[in-house]
Amino acid sequence: MDAFRRGARLGIDVGKARVGVARSDPDGMLAVPVETVPRDDRSIARIAEIAAEFSPLEIVVGLPLNMRGEDTLSTTDAREFAAAVREALPDIGVRLVDERLSTVTAHTALRQSGRSQKKSRGVVDQVAAVVFLQHAVDTEKRTGRAPGAVLGPSEE
Repeated sequence: MDAFRRGARLGIDVGKARVGVARSDPDGMLAVPVETVPRDDRSIARIAEIAAEFSPLEIVVGLPLNMRGEDTLSTTDAREFAAAVREALPDIGVRLVDERLSTVTAHTALRQSGRSQKKSRGVVDQVAAVVFLQHAVDTEKRTGRAPGAVLGPSEE
């Protein structure tokens, strides 16, 4: 079993209209929301600015597979977005991690905190990013292996 790789991570929840961004602390104790980035021509540039601010070990992009674990149109979109992030940030590893049900979990958590779906629209993507980033960090801490598939530099 490998050891936990110390360092902050960014979580990216790719949506058609918005991109949720979360970050973890370097010890992987807690993932927190950062920002909801509008999905437009500046999305990748804004992600690069956020990465410059937090100096992450890697960027974890949620991969929205269907319940059978198969790709969908959203999965293709997330892979393309992750590749664009990788191209913009060649020195930072990009990892694709299964994020099934993270948005459902985020909506549930926000509803339980008293927010309506309409009022949650601006933050639900951030919360979804928190959900799967925390799961990814916890999985690595528990197993010694980072989940998902790497697009970036070798982990060696």
